[in-house]
Amino acid sequence: MGLISRVREEIRVIKERDPAIHSNMEVFLYPSFNAMMHYRLAHKLYKKKHFFLARYVSQRGVRKTGIEIHPGATIGNGFFIDHGNGVIIGETTVIGDNVTLYQGVTLGGTGKEQGKRHPTIGNNVMISAGAKVLGSFTIGDNSKIGAGSVVLEEVPPNSTVVGVPGRVVKRNDISLPQDELDQVNLPDPVKEELLYLREANRLLTERVEQLEKK
Repeated sequence: MGLISRVREEIRVIKERDPAIHSNMEVFLYPSFNAMMHYRLAHKLYKKKHFFLARYVSQRGVRKTGIEIHPGATIGNGFFIDHGNGVIIGETTVIGDNVTLYQGVTLGGTGKEQGKRHPTIGNNVMISAGAKVLGSFTIGDNSKIGAGSVVLEEVPPNSTVVGVPGRVVKRNDISLPQDELDQVNLPDPVKEELLYLREANRLLTERVEQLEKK
């Protein structure tokens, strides 16, 4: 894809997913746009083994946007970072098409792997604010990662993950439509567990009271 086509694609994606953008010119001020322009150039240099130049371009992008994308990462089409400050994407990360990240997301390693150290993100995935995906495994297509989650293992397609460590709390065979990809409508497994324990305690208390009356 040429430079002009790439710019047009970035404009389309940002305007499509951020209602705060009202004109094409605003897109040029958007951190996600600037970060991706720096990344695309740095990635080309990286593939040609111009590693120092690639890192130089990449670090200039970091200073401008607060978004750190290693030039070795592989990113598909339709990629979008909302706001983006604090986003970190590691060297061996692979990201599919139509992926959305929010601020503070880390796609990193655990420090123990060799070679492929960072996650592979499938198509149509949303990773919410502050989530950390750490390690060399795959987040399946059409999945959602809840805000603040820490994901340390494989996530099947069509799943919703929340918690620390991240747990799959919803999974089915139906692909999630794009209008379901939000950060609000997510299950809360901790709340559900507390409600279960509260009910169990109530039943136990009632049983003890009945035994005492006898």
